[in-house]
Amino acid sequence: MRAGIAAIVGITWVLATGGVAGQPSWRWPHLPAGIAAPTVPIDNGMNAAKVALGRRLFYDRALSRDGSMACADCHQQSHGFSDGQPTHVGVTGDMGVRNVPGLTNLAWRSGFTWTEAGITSLEAQAMVPMTGTKPVEMGMAGYEAQLTQRLNADPCYRLLFLRAFPKAPDGANYVRVTQALGAFQRTMISFGSPHDRGMLTPLAQKGAAQFAAAGCATCHSGPDLTDGQVHYVGTAALGEADGSLYGGKPLPPGFEPPPEQFRTPSLRNVAMTGPWLHDGQSPSMDAAIRRHAAAQLAGVDMSALLAFLDSLTDPDFLTNKDLGPPPAGCPVNVG
Repeated sequence: MRAGIAAIVGITWVLATGGVAGQPSWRWPHLPAGIAAPTVPIDNGMNAAKVALGRRLFYDRALSRDGSMACADCHQQSHGFSDGQPTHVGVTGDMGVRNVPGLTNLAWRSGFTWTEAGITSLEAQAMVPMTGTKPVEMGMAGYEAQLTQRLNADPCYRLLFLRAFPKAPDGANYVRVTQALGAFQRTMISFGSPHDRGMLTPLAQKGAAQFAAAGCATCHSGPDLTDGQVHYVGTAALGEADGSLYGGKPLPPGFEPPPEQFRTPSLRNVAMTGPWLHDGQSPSMDAAIRRHAAAQLAGVDMSALLAFLDSLTDPDFLTNKDLGPPPAGCPVNVG
């Protein structure tokens, strides 16, 4: 059945370009047979010290202007590294304008964010929440030097940066922060769902067939059930039909509603990442499907389709301690 489901969803794995496949000193965990090691940027090779540093930074609220927000506040492991909210409010009170996407198998992606075509690496993507201004999220635009000073003033971080970047004796800087975050996020690997293991229930098997027959796999293709492309999906850009309001609140000052085109999200762990769609205004997977694909649903058994989507949940990924908060205290001796 596993081979049949793979054929149904048209699984092909396309490696990101512009880097080096694998790393001699790095062992990729959890890669099943048939999945090649991902390509990593030439200037940001993988090593264990860098991954450990990135994990610590991911969970550290020191990366925000006022110390109130970490990457992990929006990307929570139990929610598939989304946050269970329609959107997330930034450190200055700006209402978010996009639902927080889950983070799964990012090492193989070459497109990030809901809409941006020019953000093609995890390192570049990390700058969006940290220093973006439409809306403000972590609020570090113009505070990059303060971030560097903050991290280098911490004896533990000084040592961790030196271990992660041994050829950079000056320690932390903004670029190395994004590189460490990128390295850690490349370890967010999920291939342990019932779908992966060929353990679909009869109802989920029926849903997989209907997923293909309804044309869902046209965009939701490949191992992560995303083509990584931006498409017009026929939904309002910001929740209201005229795009003037978002969740009943005014748009942030200066925010320009984009065209109604959004990147196909991955469906891995999708049952854990609600509310759904780009604006977080669909409270259930059923509602999300009906909102943007109603025309394709004639004759579809929604209970079967939802059972298939549930089969994409990887419980080990949601509880993997290596992806959770790091242990308290400094992992190296700073004495």
